[in-house]
Amino acid sequence: MGQNSQRILITGGASGLGRAMAEAWARDGARVFIGDVNEERGRETVQALSALPGTVEFQYLDVRDPASFNQAREWLEQNWGGLDVLVNNAGVAAAARIDRGDMADWDWIFDINVKGPVRGCKVFVPMMKRQGHGHIVNIASLAGLVNAPAMASYNVTKAGVISLSETLRNELSIHNIHCTVVCPGFFRTNLHESVRSPEPGMIEMVDKLLSSDELTAGQIADMIKQAVARNQFLLIPHKSARRAWFIKRFVPALFRRVMRDSANRMERQLKKAESR
Repeated sequence: MGQNSQRILITGGASGLGRAMAEAWARDGARVFIGDVNEERGRETVQALSALPGTVEFQYLDVRDPASFNQAREWLEQNWGGLDVLVNNAGVAAAARIDRGDMADWDWIFDINVKGPVRGCKVFVPMMKRQGHGHIVNIASLAGLVNAPAMASYNVTKAGVISLSETLRNELSIHNIHCTVVCPGFFRTNLHESVRSPEPGMIEMVDKLLSSDELTAGQIADMIKQAVARNQFLLIPHKSARRAWFIKRFVPALFRRVMRDSANRMERQLKKAESR
């Protein structure tokens, strides 16, 4: 299969890391199908990437709706004859201490962050099995590995994506279907637009976390593309994130102390915000 024949579907592909991945693959001449709920951004992305060697298409896709995935599958079968890489990228965030968060927010974030990738896999794995090949990329987060305080629902969903990915790796490799799970640290993206929190000051704290410039979305996208090319399973793009994961695994007492200090700082900041 030549490089230019690759067929890629990216959910949440109209902005942020999704758009950066679309650009990275289109730059290499791939055919990229962007699925997103934001139709205006989707059309803008197609226009912005139109000068690249690849082909970029957009279709409305809501990862909460199986019919959206089926419509994308039908388009891909009719127009490109199949799909080589499914990128489950669409995601949202929530932040709250466990006694403050709303159960409706748990339902909302699970429906998108966990059940979204599951829906995508259930629709496209049968196609990949028929083809005899395929690759699934699930965008998780360092949050799913280190479980920072006051982010329970987000942490749990991303840990679920990691677990799903390892299950798929073990289940589908006999069908020549590979899996990559990506666990970035914090970086500049539009994730902050989706954050739900009932707590005063929490969204500002999340915004600050997401202002890191250690890596750009474009750099992470290139690393994901390379990971797919070499069938790498776990990708932790940020050095700081790899360091945190290393400390948790091999120096757990230090990791616990860091987490306790982080929880204390966050508690003080949230109480200060509440008192304003």
